[in-house]
Amino acid sequence: MNQFLTTVGKAIAKLNPNEVRSIAEKPVHVGIAAERAFRQAEIRRFLLSDGMSKDRMAASAEHIHQISPEVIVPQFDIDLWEEGIVKPKHGYTFYSADPDKTIAQILEKKEELGLALARQFPVFRPMVVDKIIQGICQENAMFAVATCLPGIIPGIALPLAAGEFASDTAFLTMNQMRMAFMLAGASDRAIGYREQKSEIASVIAGAFGWRAIAREFVGKIPFGGGIIPKAAISYAGTWVVGKSLERLYGFGHGYSRQERRQIYDQGLERGKKVAAKLLERARGKAS
Repeated sequence: MNQFLTTVGKAIAKLNPNEVRSIAEKPVHVGIAAERAFRQAEIRRFLLSDGMSKDRMAASAEHIHQISPEVIVPQFDIDLWEEGIVKPKHGYTFYSADPDKTIAQILEKKEELGLALARQFPVFRPMVVDKIIQGICQENAMFAVATCLPGIIPGIALPLAAGEFASDTAFLTMNQMRMAFMLAGASDRAIGYREQKSEIASVIAGAFGWRAIAREFVGKIPFGGGIIPKAAISYAGTWVVGKSLERLYGFGHGYSRQERRQIYDQGLERGKKVAAKLLERARGKAS
């Protein structure tokens, strides 16, 4: 345990919550272009959704601006245009009947603004949070596969990042902590080790369980057959952490033990599919 905690401590030293905080707190200015006043009001209501605190709503409202439909050059970080009027290439159409389509298009091209958008405008939050959780889950599954491949598939080298950690559990734990910082940022919560000490402690405590289960699978299944279960467990463990933090930051409380078990099973099934694709891709490159 002491060795594990020492390794995790070194991994934590590589994390800087200030970087996440800086990205999340970046002001994002949104312009609204609409020919009709009620459409402009509709887009504004979309951005300033119900459930925002008065302070957050007031702060976010300061970053919403009216622009003329005749403008053809970018005015703000994001320019939202009323559906049905000709917009420039840099603009994004607001689809009143399908606002999720608008959100998806913005996040696809403005991924670097995802955290800040989710923090300032909660309507972006579900999609941003989902992207964060899925992204970290896939990274951890990929790492779990990569740490096993040299002994299974000749010619496959570990990613550069793998050599920086004494154990794969340390990397997975560090990545889950990074996810905790990002989810707090997207959820307009305080970011940092002190501010998130209970969440960080839960991540470290949970790492022991995932490590024991994964090692048991790899040890019992010969010829590399344990790679997929190990990667799937890495995915599932990270999935539980991410979904639990999403619930905590969204509703102020976590899941029950039974709910966590159901979420773990869901993550395990997703992880098996992801791990199988990763392994197939790696073997294809090796051949």
